[in-house]
Amino acid sequence: MNEKPKTDIIAGRNPVLELLRSPREVECVYIQTGLQKGPLGRIIALARDRGVPVKEVAPEKLQALSGMANHQGVAAAPAAESYATLADVYARAGDEPLFVVLADGVEDPHNLGAIIRTAEAAGAHGVIIPKRHSAGLTPAAAKAAAGAAAHLPVVRVPNLAALIDQLKREKGLWFYCADMDGQPWCSVDYAGPAGLVVGSEGNGVSRLVKEKCDVVVSLPMNGKINSLNASVAAGIVLYEVARQRLGLRAIQGGQNSAG
Repeated sequence: MNEKPKTDIIAGRNPVLELLRSPREVECVYIQTGLQKGPLGRIIALARDRGVPVKEVAPEKLQALSGMANHQGVAAAPAAESYATLADVYARAGDEPLFVVLADGVEDPHNLGAIIRTAEAAGAHGVIIPKRHSAGLTPAAAKAAAGAAAHLPVVRVPNLAALIDQLKREKGLWFYCADMDGQPWCSVDYAGPAGLVVGSEGNGVSRLVKEKCDVVVSLPMNGKINSLNASVAAGIVLYEVARQRLGLRAIQGGQNSAG
């Protein structure tokens, strides 16, 4: 018996082609192994023109995704929310020091959704994810975000390392990488323009992205396990950033009142 299809999956050559022609954001296109040429070549080319990841999957996996639908060797996952741009992030920041969260290789949509939810609540101005090797704004991620993805800009970029260089150059950001071999997370000054980089539970932050960061911060692990869920770790550091920024605003507000 086939697995129950995911409600967000669109299967079949014409439906997937029309999805790619529409303005709707697309998370991924799934192509059955061995069918990359021929009739599906047009779909693959259009997906790549739009910057949509294309994944090869076994026939069994594709059938499981599609359920009873006649997938014809192809299926696609549309996004539940639209992606934003860096301009949207800057607009949200206004006159405040820019604060963004980079999710590097977070492939679990529930973790990504939880990070978006906490980032929005903690006052971040945007979440940035890579186009590949990352969960996207799927229905599962949007549900885990509990509505935050509709308010907080989520930007998808081709290369996080290049983006870090761009934000350092254009906006003066300092980047803080949450990993196992850093200084205590609460010993760092996050008050200026800042980017917090969070990696996956399994692999952490990728080597190149970590090398681009200015400071590595760590959480104490006093129990038997040696790592935390990515969204939990992000939440702890996010609220230290929020605590410091709220204190800075209070000081600035007092100075303005005194003036």
